[in-house]
Amino acid sequence: MGFHRHERTDRTDVLLSPLSHRGRQSADVRRLPLADLSPVWVAAGRSGRLVVFLLVLLATSCGPRPSSEPAAAAGFAGPNTLNIRKDISGKSPVIATVHHGDKLDILETRRRFVRVRTSAGLEGWTDANLLMTPQQMENLQVMAENTSKLPNQGTATVFDVLNVHADPARQSPSVYQIPEKGTVEVIGHRVVPHSPPVVAKLAPARRIEVKKGKSKTPEPEGTPPPVPPPAQPPLNWQELSRPKLRDLSPSVLLAAKPAAADDWALVRTKDGKAGWVLARMLSMAIPDEVAQYAEGHRITAYLPLGEVRDKERGEVKNNWLWTTVTGGLQPYEFDSFRVFVWSARRHHYETAFIEKNVKGYYPIESVDLPGKDEKGFSVIVEDKDGQVFKRTYGFSGYHVRMISKVAYAAPVEGTARPQPKNEPAVAPPKTLWERAKARWAAIRGKS
Repeated sequence: MGFHRHERTDRTDVLLSPLSHRGRQSADVRRLPLADLSPVWVAAGRSGRLVVFLLVLLATSCGPRPSSEPAAAAGFAGPNTLNIRKDISGKSPVIATVHHGDKLDILETRRRFVRVRTSAGLEGWTDANLLMTPQQMENLQVMAENTSKLPNQGTATVFDVLNVHADPARQSPSVYQIPEKGTVEVIGHRVVPHSPPVVAKLAPARRIEVKKGKSKTPEPEGTPPPVPPPAQPPLNWQELSRPKLRDLSPSVLLAAKPAAADDWALVRTKDGKAGWVLARMLSMAIPDEVAQYAEGHRITAYLPLGEVRDKERGEVKNNWLWTTVTGGLQPYEFDSFRVFVWSARRHHYETAFIEKNVKGYYPIESVDLPGKDEKGFSVIVEDKDGQVFKRTYGFSGYHVRMISKVAYAAPVEGTARPQPKNEPAVAPPKTLWERAKARWAAIRGKS
């Protein structure tokens, strides 16, 4: 920094030293580092000091100040990162960036846009669809607590960044993201029809009062003409109203195109967060040695059923239970379940049990069978008469047998676990040998 005085014009020039990196980011005097103000103050002289003081005073007085405008409501940022812009336009500069869960004061509403104030006092505009109400934030916490107790139906992998939504709807706020090649636990399922976005009312729209001036159009004089009578319907209006629903043939009714819908999966992350993702974006992480037998069906759940040691290869393999569903959107979770066992002699997986053409629901679970060497598992399946039962199977080697069948209530839509009824267990059907023994015992008793 240097100081020079012109003798002819009696003008004072102040040559400032190079600014630091922070000072070079803006030409505003308020960004000038305090370390550079002291040499300026000394070198400027009496008249220069007055100029510097006035510039600093002007700059600080013109800076933005937090608004004292009262908030009409409170909202929370939905996405991981949310940009707050100076104006409504998408090309308007970003004045602040907030993160998921940050509280925002709602000041004004214009259609689907809201003017908000951050905790730092900055005000700007954002899309109301990207904000969450306090009730929605509370629902997220409740959902995380409830889903923490649900059994895992299988680990799934995503091959691209995937948004996790607060509700099973495309317009629902994205609360966080699953990174590429990340994994989640699948715990629930729901088919939801497409519907227009439901925007929560965060703040009432502010009405702009327009002062009414005197109209230059002269008012017509005299009485207005009478209102004409309403138009009468045509004489053949009944024929024009056909065809009615009862006149249509069943083939026409069946040909009606169903409403578009999405298949959603309820997932849980490693840190306990829960949310909804499109099920088609998930790939169940069951080993490829088993997944190759899917035959075009989508794997919806799987769990291990004990281990098998392959001595020749020196490997340990798991036996598996999986469930699959055919193409299309179904209100149930699977229509087939299958047990795979590892053959230590042939060194590949083989089918020990399979049942098709069923309507099954989450959850599938492994079951402990005290006092028995075999493994156990349970599935929730709907019978042909519409009643839902929990079937428990025992598994040993290649032999799978049903142990019990307990009545369950119909699964509640969107939940992962149906509510059980307090009914006695239904015994499995007896084998031919058991029936013969019972018959022989009855004959001996009579004699």
